[in-house]
Amino acid sequence: MAETKYIFVTGGVVSSLGKGIISSSIGKLLQARGYNITIQKFDPYINIDPGTLNPYEHGECYVTVDGMETDLDLGHYERFTGIQTTKANSMTTGRIYKSVIDKERRGDYLGKTIQVVPHITDEIKRNIKLLGKKYHYDFVITEIGGTIGDIESAPFLEAIRQMKWELGKRAINLHLTYVPYLRAAGELKTKPTQHSVKELQSVGIQPDILVLRTEKHLDDDIRKKVAAFCNVDMDCVVQSEDLPSIYDVPINMQKQGLDAAILRKCGEEVGPTPGLGPWKEFLDRQRKAKKEVHIGLVGKYDLQDAYKSIREGLLQAGVYNDHKTVITFISSEEITEDNVAEKLKGQDGIVICPGFGQRGIEGKIVAAHYTRTHDIPTFGICLGMQMMVIEFARNVLGYKDANSREIDGKTPHNVIDIMEEQKNITNMGGTMRLGAYECVLRQGSKTFDIYKKEHIQERHRHRYEFNNDYEKEFEKHGMQCVGHNPESELVEIVEVSGLRWYIGTQFHPEYQSTVLHPHPLFLSFVKASIDNQKKQ
Repeated sequence: MAETKYIFVTGGVVSSLGKGIISSSIGKLLQARGYNITIQKFDPYINIDPGTLNPYEHGECYVTVDGMETDLDLGHYERFTGIQTTKANSMTTGRIYKSVIDKERRGDYLGKTIQVVPHITDEIKRNIKLLGKKYHYDFVITEIGGTIGDIESAPFLEAIRQMKWELGKRAINLHLTYVPYLRAAGELKTKPTQHSVKELQSVGIQPDILVLRTEKHLDDDIRKKVAAFCNVDMDCVVQSEDLPSIYDVPINMQKQGLDAAILRKCGEEVGPTPGLGPWKEFLDRQRKAKKEVHIGLVGKYDLQDAYKSIREGLLQAGVYNDHKTVITFISSEEITEDNVAEKLKGQDGIVICPGFGQRGIEGKIVAAHYTRTHDIPTFGICLGMQMMVIEFARNVLGYKDANSREIDGKTPHNVIDIMEEQKNITNMGGTMRLGAYECVLRQGSKTFDIYKKEHIQERHRHRYEFNNDYEKEFEKHGMQCVGHNPESELVEIVEVSGLRWYIGTQFHPEYQSTVLHPHPLFLSFVKASIDNQKKQ
């Protein structure tokens, strides 16, 4: 296969149909056939990236190896396919316009009038083709955020129309729509799908494949009707029903021949259907896991998507420990000294979640104190790790006013502080340690035993750090700083020896956990939580 082929995934009728899961599944199925793929997301919002968006608005912010803050769908891409995404895999309207405006200011356009067509659309096309040109992928899957008909996505659709026209069979469109079931009438309705396709055709794009999102099984008559009204081949109308797990979707898509339909449309030889051995083994273990392990997430965002990667990391680790992970959200804003025992009751392990700002901080500190003194397995991630450090400083080192400089700028015991070289930066996006950094683990530590190696690389997203001035004191009293960045000596991991499992990481291990390669820290934490359950 010589030239890169492009698959554009669009959505209609309503948002949140699962374009990210479908894109990830296509990637997985093409990989299984031996193709080299990547997946990118184009978001029509004007923010430069989702880094400054409230999780209530947009779910979690995912971070790539090279430090780009992106949409949570990139997490799905990586978890399903095991690829590593970079900033080229995520693009927003904001970045497209900024790039064009910067070029205009430099005089690159030689005095021309800058317009949406061709300048913005050319920039979109350039970014779509960038990965294929640079890395010679067989397939680049491009997911367009939002819904057909949104005013924001018009330039992206025009760019796709042009590319389909220019590349012929090398570019196809897969359109995901919704088929609602009207209970009163007892009928499934295809009209919204027909309207959505008509909307797409009105901007010059004829979809090649339709994926129909549905809560009820669609019979062949409905698929025939959709095929006829939307000018799509019958074998290119695929249904995506509600399934027990998102990880069942690739298998379901393969059963219906979605990957074969894509290859046919692209003029590729189809060949035999590959077996997805390890993937099916994972699903088999997931189905067989009947025993439950209960994990409490202590955080401030009561929203599934706010801690998406952590939830998936815990779920995967549960499967590999032959347990079903039951996750309970516990609002840190509601935790007090008086009710902490009640709030954490019934949990086999506790994750103290990441975040920014001071809302819910004291509740996290109270939770860390309770789990440390009651020997409950505890995993502190990023801000969660910092709260473990503050709690230890207050209750073991005796600094009652210990805090983070982020929460209290005047604290005399700033056990968490901003790095010297970052104090003068004022731009919100510019002050963070973002992306993958090296970490050296101390031999003989619990964390070293978990990773089974000395040098690791993990992804970061934070502004404040452990204050090394206090390191010796912490170590003397039992909180060991067992992971350091080799260049800056910054502390990456703390653990309390003598406890069952009490580890905090300054990085986000959840960004590296995939279906076929779950993260060792999550595996170990869930195992400790299961052991804790047995002991109780």
